[in-house]
Amino acid sequence: MVKLIQDIWIQKKNGIVLFSRVFNKKIEDQLFGALMSALNSFAEQLSEGGLSNFELSDKKFTLIKKKDLLFICNYSKKVKEKKVNAELEAIAEKFLKLYPEVQNENFDYELSKFEEFEKVIEDALQEPIKKFWEEF
Repeated sequence: MVKLIQDIWIQKKNGIVLFSRVFNKKIEDQLFGALMSALNSFAEQLSEGGLSNFELSDKKFTLIKKKDLLFICNYSKKVKEKKVNAELEAIAEKFLKLYPEVQNENFDYELSKFEEFEKVIEDALQEPIKKFWEEF
């Protein structure tokens, strides 16, 4: 099985990131979540359905909305968007099945409970490419 997804974030629509797996963190998760929430809200004002895809230099980003959550991932431009959408849909279903409490109005935002989710989806996530000097 080919691993398609490089980085992934799962967040509430309000911007709070519940889970992330990011290799080369350049921005703090909660700041990224707030930005994505704002972008999605802006896009929803412009068109029905809001934001679903965008590109930055060498990466594509895909967003899927399920219940009150945004599932966001990035991947290489060489990968077909349709395959990534299917993979992200499967991840969303797994997350909602394992953690139904995130849909409750009085959800406690105890984020440590989601740390194990990476093991559940590891077959979909690419390994980081190590640079030669990182091995020493």
